[in-house]
Amino acid sequence: MAAYEFDAVRLFAEGQFAPDAEISIGPDATNYLANVLRLRVGDEVLLFNGRDGEWRARIADLKKRGAMLVLRGQTRPQSVPCDLWYLFAPLKHARLDYMVQKAVEMGASVLQPVMTRRTQASRVNLERMHANAIEAAEQCGILSVAEVRPVAALDDLLAAWPAERTLVFCDEDAPPGGAPAALAAAPKGPLAVLVGPEGGFDPAERERLAALPGVVRLSLGPRILRADTAAVAALALVQAIRGDWR
Repeated sequence: MAAYEFDAVRLFAEGQFAPDAEISIGPDATNYLANVLRLRVGDEVLLFNGRDGEWRARIADLKKRGAMLVLRGQTRPQSVPCDLWYLFAPLKHARLDYMVQKAVEMGASVLQPVMTRRTQASRVNLERMHANAIEAAEQCGILSVAEVRPVAALDDLLAAWPAERTLVFCDEDAPPGGAPAALAAAPKGPLAVLVGPEGGFDPAERERLAALPGVVRLSLGPRILRADTAAVAALALVQAIRGDWR
């Protein structure tokens, strides 16, 4: 695999990638190239579409309504994304943006908003979540964009939970200190991480979660973490012990 180019501009773009293919980008991305980065026709950037790896592209046309770029060659082949779901009770505004970005950086391949009985945010902007997932992938050299799923009720998700996927349930009542051992002992196979709302899970929800076959109760230490901090802590533990950090 080619070395990662830390100083290069990277953008997500739709379309089929092939040598000399022309790829168009919309006005927002064009404004970023022309007015923020001050790039001009003839300059080069890196593009990815989540399927065909990363490609070097030359800016061929740069107008307000959009830009045209011509692909020159692949710089990195498409990698296989980590099969890791991240389930979370939505937060409000900037903290949700932060949590989505960090979850993508930590390798989450699916982002699933979950409504619990104590969830404070009543509405979720899925388009904004998708935009944040793209931005995180662009900035961190990730070649896949996490799937953003529609909001679902916790009870509905658990009722249809796939038996082959272990649910790692971040439980503030779990005994502290046993997280590494609990993850190491979890059944082999794909994982999902669930972080609840600021007020914690309702007792009935916690009972329902604990009854799910193969569930892993995970303590994140002796302190109560904010939900966006808990996301980073939990995903770091999972990736270090069972994921692609090993």
